[in-house]
Amino acid sequence: MATITTEDLKSLFVRIAEAMARERDRLCELDGVIGDADHGIAMELGFTAAAKAVAELDSSTSEPTLVFNTAAKSFLNAVGASSGPLYATALMRAGAVAKGKASLGDDDMVEIFAAFAKGIQDRGKAEVGEKTMVDAWAPAAAACRAARDRGLSFADCFAAALKAGEAGAEATKDMIAAKGRSSRLGDRALGHMDPGAASAVVIMACFHDHFT
Repeated sequence: MATITTEDLKSLFVRIAEAMARERDRLCELDGVIGDADHGIAMELGFTAAAKAVAELDSSTSEPTLVFNTAAKSFLNAVGASSGPLYATALMRAGAVAKGKASLGDDDMVEIFAAFAKGIQDRGKAEVGEKTMVDAWAPAAAACRAARDRGLSFADCFAAALKAGEAGAEATKDMIAAKGRSSRLGDRALGHMDPGAASAVVIMACFHDHFT
């Protein structure tokens, strides 16, 4: 059983920030087809701010819930786009799961991943099939929890989540957007992956790589 500390979580945010910096241009290119072409910039700004803020916390006195809550506030302050409130809510929900715990175990991380996804879905009021990041997050969270319910290892849970998230993101190519700016495009959005779903997969890959 893994023991996840505040230092592990700090490192996770650094990993995500670095991944968003690498993927920024690709995400902006995806967003340029059906949106404002700034999604990659927003995600890089948000997670860079989150990583910087949590790095300044004193690990000897900080608990995991403070890491998530600090990241949430920093992300929201850095990102004015729609992804700001979505990820801030996700991070706050993660913090709520971690509340009162000095460290986190395997089951905690599965629940945090599920709460993260549910926070995005609740805040965005989106359902699977509407060509949003929920199309990646919802199946990933379900796969992660299902794997844990079957008694699979921590590593296998996040592997299942990543695989489901990738399939969900890929499926957005065949969807007509029901929300956001891309919903105005109708059939013209067909054939293009939703940028929010694509960036969701980047985060999932970071969870997978970092903890397994």
